[in-house]
Amino acid sequence: MIKEAIATGETVELAKEAACRELGVESYEAEFEILEMPTKKTFGLFGGNPAKVRVFIKNDPAEAAAKYLKGILDKMGLSAVDIQIKEEENGAQLSLSGDDIGFIIGHRGETLDALQYLTGLVANHIDNSYYRITIDIGNYREKRKETLEILGKKIAAKAIKTGRNSSLEPMNPYERRIIHTAVQTVEGAKSWSEGEDLSRHVVIGPEAGERPAPRRNNYGKGQGRRPYNDKPRSGGYNNRQPRSAPNVGPVPSAGSVPARQPVQKAAPKNEGKAPLYGRVDVKK
Repeated sequence: MIKEAIATGETVELAKEAACRELGVESYEAEFEILEMPTKKTFGLFGGNPAKVRVFIKNDPAEAAAKYLKGILDKMGLSAVDIQIKEEENGAQLSLSGDDIGFIIGHRGETLDALQYLTGLVANHIDNSYYRITIDIGNYREKRKETLEILGKKIAAKAIKTGRNSSLEPMNPYERRIIHTAVQTVEGAKSWSEGEDLSRHVVIGPEAGERPAPRRNNYGKGQGRRPYNDKPRSGGYNNRQPRSAPNVGPVPSAGSVPARQPVQKAAPKNEGKAPLYGRVDVKK
């Protein structure tokens, strides 16, 4: 982008200074072009024209963003990082290359997104219009995009199968758009965003809404007795047959019954030195 101003003055220098004041820059920051040289009046009374000068500055948002980013990286001890500018529609991509710069990406791209946001502010300040700046390292953006597309389609298929909604982790607007676009390719699924600010996230669910949860058996194991009107199971308590009385033979007379001898209880064994607390039966 080129910003310019045209001014006049008695001399070229005065005209140049007037144009620079109009642009709000110093004379050494701008370039100038002489449109008309001053002419003196004839006999000091007739004719004569002032000098006319065109002053202009080249403001490139991408160059300004790259310069700003370079300054930040220098303060981070990464003065050897190379920045390549690739012009795009309504913006530019700044590709970083160098040794040991992977940490600039940060956790899931958070550091890279922060740098991208700041450089974007600088670029948009140049001409006060929208200019998109993207920062990439080692093709990270493309790899991240592929990962999000696969995730969006996978969760969409799961939502259709289970009939339930699934919430993803908070993402920035760019990554949320990738998820929404991926879900649109899965028939029967839909997505929307919920939350505010840093908690803004994507929710994926079936297009017709969540299905009600299936009803569970309320009298299974540990759920209480069977309802009164339930039919008894085969072989259950209600189908048992009464037992026949055992054959004990003739009942002896009272005089012939021998007297019962008292039972001698065996003393409990205590093979160890520990005290006995209650009875302990060993299962055979």
